[in-house]
Amino acid sequence: MSKIWYFLILSLLILNVETYCQNSSDKKTEVYEPVTKFDPGRIPSEDLKLAIKEAKKTGKRIILDVGGDWCIWCHRLDKFFEDNEEVTSFMMENFLVMKVNFSEENKNEEFLSQFPQIPGYPHFFVLDKEGKLLHSQDTGLLEKGKGHDKEKVMAFLKKWAPKK
Repeated sequence: MSKIWYFLILSLLILNVETYCQNSSDKKTEVYEPVTKFDPGRIPSEDLKLAIKEAKKTGKRIILDVGGDWCIWCHRLDKFFEDNEEVTSFMMENFLVMKVNFSEENKNEEFLSQFPQIPGYPHFFVLDKEGKLLHSQDTGLLEKGKGHDKEKVMAFLKKWAPKK
């Protein structure tokens, strides 16, 4: 009989620990974490609320990078930033970058309806620290050949960086 009680008590303890862990992980985070992937499951309005909160603390502006995993130019733009440390460093010092998915799985139409129409992907929207739209940028204008032009991208980032 003591083995049965031991087993029951141990089972209850394990069940309580699992329940505690699940409840802890279910809680929404209130800390901004950069959105670095085009994820159809994300809720951009919630991400933006946290980005605005962080932008107010840091004085940075926000770049919404709209596109999807299906988009070859989105991948080329990501590769451009991976390969250009100086450009990426400047961007990270001055902006919070938040990817917003646009795909067959989730077009995020309600969220994107608050911004100007997008002519092509990827597309940038620059927001101030309050979340107000400052600029809509066709990234095609930053391209050069089958990639992106470092001088054009830096000029864009410098023009829209917060004044210090």
